[in-house]
Amino acid sequence: MAEEVKQENVAAEESSSSENKPVRQNRGYEPHGSASAPRPGDRKSGDHKGRPSERRGGRGGFRGARRPEDEYLERVVAINRISKTVQGGKHVRFSALVVIGDGKGKYSFATAKSGEVPDAIKKALTKARKQLFTLALKNGTIAHDTVGVYGATKVVIKPAPAGTGIVAGGAVRAILELAGAKNVVSKVYGSRTSVNVIRATHEALKNLKSYDRVMVLRGLKTEDQIKAMHASERAAKAKGDK
Repeated sequence: MAEEVKQENVAAEESSSSENKPVRQNRGYEPHGSASAPRPGDRKSGDHKGRPSERRGGRGGFRGARRPEDEYLERVVAINRISKTVQGGKHVRFSALVVIGDGKGKYSFATAKSGEVPDAIKKALTKARKQLFTLALKNGTIAHDTVGVYGATKVVIKPAPAGTGIVAGGAVRAILELAGAKNVVSKVYGSRTSVNVIRATHEALKNLKSYDRVMVLRGLKTEDQIKAMHASERAAKAKGDK
């Protein structure tokens, strides 16, 4: 009998405590510091935390933001393993050669070394963004033939009609594609080392003249005709925008 009375008292105490306990309302997301959201990202429906994309604050701020350097296309041309024999063993490092470009006439390249491949690529990309070069293009091709020489490598680049595409090897194609060229023919003579080919290609592109300059030098157009042509193109573009 005493046990039954004790059980009834415990049940009464539990029911009274449950009635006095405040009811937590589910009101969606709340800013940090509220009673219903003790920490950033907590869901109000239950004790589950939000997904990483839903969390507020934290290190790095909001995730998924577009970085300014994302406007450049990136390509890894070559990765070399460098081994140096020292007292006690071998010291191994990696070298990465990368090319970047915006597809609108700007490009760059760089090489960097590190103990890990991802670190070498990251250092090379950072180095490449510090100095950009401009390629003069007209209708997706260059204005005239050009030749670049670096060391034992010689690169010849020629313009091509529409529909030809880029006829080039891996290293030369990397620069031309990322720079925005569409129809170009090239040939590499001598050493095929990737870094030498890249630098010889860069020397060839540096020797290029603009389309307008070539027309004037060849006597096909005068400077006044070039200015009038550009003025009419700007007027037509402005009219189309309206």
